Amino acid sequence: MNAKIYTQRRKQLMRMMGNNSIAILSAAPTLIRNRDIEHSFRQDSDFFYLSGFKETESVIVLVPGRKGAQFIMFCRERDKVKETWNGYRYGPEGAIEHFGADDAFPIEDLDEILPGLMEHCERVYYTIGLNTEFDKHVMDCVNSLRRGARGGLSVPNEFVSLEHLLHDMRLFKNREEIQLMRKAAKISVQGHIRAMQACQPAKYEYELEAELLYEFNRNGAGWAYPSIVGSGANSCILHYTENNQPLHDGDMVLIDAGAEYEGYAADITRSFPVNGRYSEAQKEIYDVVLAAQEAAMVQVKPGNHWNDPHHAAVKVLTRGLVELGLLKGKVPALIKEKAYSKYYMHRTGHWLGMDVHDVGDYKVDDEWRLLEPGMALTIEPGLYIPAGSRGAKRWWNIGVRIEDDVVVTKDGYELLSKGLPRTTEEVEAVMSAKK
Repeated sequence: MNAKIYTQRRKQLMRMMGNNSIAILSAAPTLIRNRDIEHSFRQDSDFFYLSGFKETESVIVLVPGRKGAQFIMFCRERDKVKETWNGYRYGPEGAIEHFGADDAFPIEDLDEILPGLMEHCERVYYTIGLNTEFDKHVMDCVNSLRRGARGGLSVPNEFVSLEHLLHDMRLFKNREEIQLMRKAAKISVQGHIRAMQACQPAKYEYELEAELLYEFNRNGAGWAYPSIVGSGANSCILHYTENNQPLHDGDMVLIDAGAEYEGYAADITRSFPVNGRYSEAQKEIYDVVLAAQEAAMVQVKPGNHWNDPHHAAVKVLTRGLVELGLLKGKVPALIKEKAYSKYYMHRTGHWLGMDVHDVGDYKVDDEWRLLEPGMALTIEPGLYIPAGSRGAKRWWNIGVRIEDDVVVTKDGYELLSKGLPRTTEEVEAVMSAKK
């Protein structure tokens, strides 16, 4: 992403903060997987959103109105020996040259310099609780100022969660962000098609996961979240990730998987038959979910509120459950009682962006938030009929979720995950075109 965009974001945030304030953000820590092996590093989304900087052991400080340096970075120094083992570091000089910092210092100097940056600031914008180890650094700096208060040092008198301002900014995607999300969705669509075409009885769930990851990686992306590949009874487990069971002829498989490209996520789900042909029972459930998704998508437009797509989906799903005999009663009463939640227990979507469950309030002043251009979200109704459910046994162990990614436009929405089959006929056609 163009470096100017990060500069614009920082300037916008500092305008919202106002003078006499300071914002402090810490990079994500490294996490140990086992013994001396670390998990792959992924930068904190807020930190990356404001800087584009991908190194750990780094801190951003923003001081609006400060003469000379309003954007200050602390990071690791260059070290030829450590870089030989673990890779290149930008160092403070690189933070200035490549990332637009007004000034930069070694991370070891943070505790010495940060109290002076805090002095004369009335408000500290910092989100407590995300990194308890760094919380201690921040509070130590405040206490250092307090100890000097009798000598005339000024101490901040207000702590404000940075999320209050920053996450509202992140909720609205600009043109460059939407382009990255299109790319993430396109890669994800290719991965889902690849998995569909590789699917056949006697394979294992993890083999389909491998097809997804191959497609993600070969396109310069990674996974946005651990892939869900659940067949048979596993398709009724919402967050199933073991992915270690064989695929049986006659079962369905539910794949919920998305790529992350340049820090932006896709989140897509499809449910399809292991043998490539939907049974009548599978088709009955699938078509109800598809109708619910289509009804929900109609409600994605500026001026409608966040709950409108969910309400539309619930109405169609409840009516379908009554028609199938899985629920009995009047649709309005069943909706009021949430009787559908036995088979549909989650919401119809969530915000999407740098985090797969992205930031942003769903309600404002206790009212559902109105949809506006630039908001990105998923639309993902589902039905899950585990063994032992009411109704005919032919529906048992059928789990169907259809999830697509959309961004609100001035006239409605753009389908980011276009190109992936949605109807049963389209799915069967793609699956029959084996590689």
